[in-house]
Amino acid sequence: MGATDARGASDDVWEARVEAFWDGAQRDDVAGVIAGAQALAEARPAGDAAALYEVASAHDYVGREAEAVVLYERALAAGLGGRRADEAVIQLASSLRNVGRAADAVALLQSTSVSEALAPAAAGFLALALHDLGRHSEALEAALGAVASTQYSAALVRYAADLDRGESSTEP
Repeated sequence: MGATDARGASDDVWEARVEAFWDGAQRDDVAGVIAGAQALAEARPAGDAAALYEVASAHDYVGREAEAVVLYERALAAGLGGRRADEAVIQLASSLRNVGRAADAVALLQSTSVSEALAPAAAGFLALALHDLGRHSEALEAALGAVASTQYSAALVRYAADLDRGESSTEP
């Protein structure tokens, strides 16, 4: 059994509640999603990083990116760790981009490492933010880097590097 928090709910029970919440969440039920996430957070100690992340994700999910940005930042500052921290970085970058802060999204993604499993997603969001800033060659390079874990990875990386130089390699 998992550790017990200050209010008595075990981590395992809370995680099961989180999973059930997201399984039933409906994007068009804005009030219900926000209320459900708030209820999850209330079962944790005040300022709990995981709880803040879930509330941020709920705001993000229903299109309230501006509110999500603040909550993601608070969750990360509170010491969010593991997969949630990686997801928070990616989701924060996406929300920053959606609220017109593409440069901040680029800075975040370029300065923060995420797990290998989520690196392609981070690269994809980096590509979108770079595109928004008119940095199209860098965006394409980031996007190609995200799919470079194939048998053609060396060729894709080489082609992407050649884009700004106006070169074209003919070797696969």
